[in-house]
Amino acid sequence: MPQNRGSLIWRWVLPEQTPRRRAVFLDRDGTIAEEVGYLNHSARFRMFPFAPAAIRRLNEAGLAVVVVSNQSGVARGYFPELLVLEVNELMKLALAKDGARLDGIYYCPHISADGCDCRKPNIGMMQRAERELGLQTSGSFVVGDRYGDMEMAFRAGAHAILVRSGYGLGEWTWHRQEWPWQPDYIAEDLSGAADWILGRKQ
Repeated sequence: MPQNRGSLIWRWVLPEQTPRRRAVFLDRDGTIAEEVGYLNHSARFRMFPFAPAAIRRLNEAGLAVVVVSNQSGVARGYFPELLVLEVNELMKLALAKDGARLDGIYYCPHISADGCDCRKPNIGMMQRAERELGLQTSGSFVVGDRYGDMEMAFRAGAHAILVRSGYGLGEWTWHRQEWPWQPDYIAEDLSGAADWILGRKQ
């Protein structure tokens, strides 16, 4: 069984006495950026135009924003792990141009058969972010376009928000009857998810 490499590629350094914060855990592909299947080249990365403003609003509200992403294309041999790092760096820089920031980026490079604890819907990435970034996952928020994101939220005691972007509309249309848990909210996209999150925070 492989060890969970944790795959934290970048994070802010927080003071030791920073109180634990709630966070918004975001899927990458289909939520922040266009879903293109296995993103096997950095030229295929296309951030949604509404993503920077949505993330900036979450920043301004004092919520941590953390990306948690399954990237099994690494284990499948579709692309090297270096590409995941490159794309995440592009994402971070693109957000910074519009005044938005991420508190951390985590990814899982495994496939289900590897039996790791980081691949969604497992909560290993959220748990590591909780430890390393001084967060509180219970009562936090998860935003994604797949049911695996929703299940991860339920397992961690977080609020689950499904976006209709990416695979979200198809997931909701064709598979919601099979889901043992339903999302707490359905949003058109990350901007709508941020509206709901900030409304609950007030």
